[in-house]
Amino acid sequence: MLRIEDVTVRFDGSAAVDDASLEVGRGEVVAVLGPSGSGKTTLLRVVAGLQAPDSGRVLLDGVDLAGTAPHRRGIGLVFQDHALFPHRDVDGNVSFGLRMRGDPPRRVTARTAEVLELVGLTGFEHRSVGSLSGGEQQRVALARALAPEPTVLLLDEPLGSLDRRLRDGLLEDLGQLFDELGVTAMYVTHDQTEAFTLGDRVAVMRAGGVVQVATPDELWSHPADADVARFLGLANVAGKEVVRPEAVTVRASPDGNGTVESAVRTGPLVRLRVALDDGRALEAAVAAVDHPAPGDRVDVTIDPEGIVRLR
Repeated sequence: MLRIEDVTVRFDGSAAVDDASLEVGRGEVVAVLGPSGSGKTTLLRVVAGLQAPDSGRVLLDGVDLAGTAPHRRGIGLVFQDHALFPHRDVDGNVSFGLRMRGDPPRRVTARTAEVLELVGLTGFEHRSVGSLSGGEQQRVALARALAPEPTVLLLDEPLGSLDRRLRDGLLEDLGQLFDELGVTAMYVTHDQTEAFTLGDRVAVMRAGGVVQVATPDELWSHPADADVARFLGLANVAGKEVVRPEAVTVRASPDGNGTVESAVRTGPLVRLRVALDDGRALEAAVAAVDHPAPGDRVDVTIDPEGIVRLR
């Protein structure tokens, strides 16, 4: 188990991470979700040993990692920019950690082939990394991190530099791979889709602190506060109450109680913003090809089960 206890990191007197605590169970993927500047990457760097905390500690299977060098922590790292060795081919990149550890040549060859097969790059051993696509380079980076069989895998915005098609494909592959290997991982991202797809639990960070840890379903249905709700895209926040968009039903009706202000398709869902006659505005999520258009009069109803009371 990975345990982060009361970690604080200050830069020029300001807290980048502020008394943050988090646990990652064996075989669990925890997605650390937050906007830029929330402290999530700094927290990951503390776990990796690349940043010393001003206070607090990190324990792995009960052992305090203070003073343990990054390469001796049994932790694998995958970064957004891949951080591959440009002068080495795919084989040279993936096998690097094994060779530095002093593994026998036959073991290095066998393990390198094994992880390349896992990430779908069998046959790429002697390709220059500079000749690979962004998605292929990220697969090499993942294989390199997995090769030494780390106790914990840390991933810092690994899909952030990829276009949507490549990102979606690799996101699905990562989910399958994590399930297959039973990997223990911290996955840092600002993207809700990535966090909800890969995380067994999601830790939301804000202003250097961990403000909520929950499963994706728990987080969506019961955000801790209005700021978390808005960050997740729950626009219907009023005081201590949130109305989830899927709980808002919108039907075209000339005698309705509102008017559609906007309709934006986001893949299979259309997000409708409706101005109600009583002065309120609500956002609804509609899964339909035919839907009310801006300017249409509509009748709006709310399922009481979709109303969340905030703490």
